[in-house]
Amino acid sequence: MVGEMLGENDLLRSMAGHTQSEKLVIIELAIAAMEELIRMAQAGEPLWVPTSDDSSYETLSEDVYLRSFPRGIGPKPLGLKSEASRESMVVIMNHMSLVEILMDVVFNQWSNVFCGIVSRAMTLEVLSTGVAGSYNGALQVMTAEYQVPSPLVPTRENYFVRYCKQLDDGTWVVVDVSLDNLLSSSIARCRRRPSGCLIQELPNGYSKVTWVENVEVDNGFVHDNYKVLINSGLAFGAKRWVATLERQCERIASAMASNIPEGDVGGNFCSGVGASTAHTWTTISGSGPDDVRVMTRKSMDDPGRPPGVVLSAATSFWLPIPPKQVFNFLRDKNSRGEWDILSNCQLVQEMAHIANSRDQENCVSLLRVNRANSSQSNMLILQESSSDSTGSYVIYAPVDVAAMNVVLSGGDPDYVALLPSGFAILPDGPGSGGSLMTVAFQILVDSVPTPKISLGSVATVNSLIDALKGSGKRSRLVMFLLIFSNGWKKSRTHLDDPWTYGDGVSVRCNIRRPFSLFHGLWVRVLTLPILKITD
Repeated sequence: MVGEMLGENDLLRSMAGHTQSEKLVIIELAIAAMEELIRMAQAGEPLWVPTSDDSSYETLSEDVYLRSFPRGIGPKPLGLKSEASRESMVVIMNHMSLVEILMDVVFNQWSNVFCGIVSRAMTLEVLSTGVAGSYNGALQVMTAEYQVPSPLVPTRENYFVRYCKQLDDGTWVVVDVSLDNLLSSSIARCRRRPSGCLIQELPNGYSKVTWVENVEVDNGFVHDNYKVLINSGLAFGAKRWVATLERQCERIASAMASNIPEGDVGGNFCSGVGASTAHTWTTISGSGPDDVRVMTRKSMDDPGRPPGVVLSAATSFWLPIPPKQVFNFLRDKNSRGEWDILSNCQLVQEMAHIANSRDQENCVSLLRVNRANSSQSNMLILQESSSDSTGSYVIYAPVDVAAMNVVLSGGDPDYVALLPSGFAILPDGPGSGGSLMTVAFQILVDSVPTPKISLGSVATVNSLIDALKGSGKRSRLVMFLLIFSNGWKKSRTHLDDPWTYGDGVSVRCNIRRPFSLFHGLWVRVLTLPILKITD
């Protein structure tokens, strides 16, 4: 993994440890970065300047920054642009738990909590574990890869030192700063200026987090559809980090309050969506911006996933519909039959609804598809819907009744091994009315690990996504989203009655069958507080 993120020579040097002189340079850089981050988090004008059109949004004055912090990490390389943002929020987690999430090197909690942003991370060397059994003074050299849930946005890779310190007033500070000056042979496409967060303890187990992101990056390979989003800071900026943290803190608090174990749903899904360099994507379906990207990977001894060769596919496209409406349409059981062949226009009943935040829309649902044909057994679908101010996810999986009953009887959730699939929905920019949607799914093409996959499997993947999003025409999914956002002419009273839209579009369920993005789907099954299920 490290070798994919660093050059081979750099890898050998990193694994062998740094020389004493290099360690002194790292320590000096970390101390300077800590001081800079604290000032960046607490300063106002003229360092941070409110924008004229929105007083709640601020930009960093590059000239004032360079005068205030002349040392920095060295001159900005040619071709890189500066991106800086700052955001504060109160979250429902105590300050020491937040520090442990950021600093834990055993279970890598940081990449798990921020799985939608951090696609891969590794601690290469621990220079200090802290003092008096705490993380105060902890210092570790790391690599990380950051992503947006779309194969159209290149990931950002960093080689950096992370330093943690407790201030005299009790505030904890965690700072990252790039170590590219120690990799003379590397050409960085992204460098982290001092970035990180200040964590202040609040009563009743709450904390105030002030986050600063300050990077130099080359965005030349970003797809045009995503450039406004990237430049706004909603994709990699402080607002996304804080929104993700708030959402995850709510999930963890909900799980603890209800005694319901969490599953690694988001991480499993996001690993098959972004443009991580850990895997090689292959493009199929033409040469346009809506290409389907596919990749294969081996799954071995991975709890919650079946062993064998997994084929992942993803595609991203723009929709002229606000993200909130797209999210509500996809998560709504009543509209599921319009796009999911698992439902097949049958009645979908919600058997359980477990909210895991203050908003009821953020939840885990157990859905039953009631078959019209009595000879067919009813199907269960486990779905998680998650949304924050920077993006939304709808992830789902069919669940076997017998397997679900095993879990409900106290069995191990990892016993049910499926693959994550679903939708990632992002705004197309601040204040814009459109959505950037990524459709992704994974299928198990061979239970025996082998480098070869059948062309039929790839063709199936291509056909499913082409059918879902359309090829140059208004697709079924897009059409129903447009209909959903604007309203129907009349209500449908029977499954066989056609839907009629305002422009005369009429669709009959038993003629135009819905398409599905399903084959293999996710579950690290959450134990649901319901009785045993029978067909």
